Amino acid sequence: MSRLQLALNVDDLEESVAFYSRLFDTGPAKRRPGYANFAVAQPPLKLVLIENPGKGGSLNHLGVEVQDTDAVDSEQTRLAGHGFATVDERQSTCCYAKQDKFWVQNTPNGEQWEVYTVLADSPTFASQDCCTSAEAGAEPAAKTCC
Repeated sequence: MSRLQLALNVDDLEESVAFYSRLFDTGPAKRRPGYANFAVAQPPLKLVLIENPGKGGSLNHLGVEVQDTDAVDSEQTRLAGHGFATVDERQSTCCYAKQDKFWVQNTPNGEQWEVYTVLADSPTFASQDCCTSAEAGAEPAAKTCC
């Protein structure tokens, strides 16, 4: 199973969780301080809310969640065949999850795209290197990671 991921910066997490719970008729799959994610069945969507006061309503990043590491590898190989540069983040901790992923580099409009799989839950939001490859000069990982 694959699904698109949309990670949004929000000013007020509680207000945003209430809104998206009603909009998609489902509650969050995971809640942590300053963070919530929804596993929406229809349309197949992973909606991630990252509390980032003053930047609410803006895009944090986009992604594609895939089933396993083999699918991550397959997508990375496929995209390399199209000439896309990518940066690996294997066994990284990001958004309260241990993940294998890569970031697509040099997108036409500067948006950040990740292709990832969740390996396990994590009690911490991010490791030191989480999401730092996504964009040169990016803010600290806790604000630019999904």
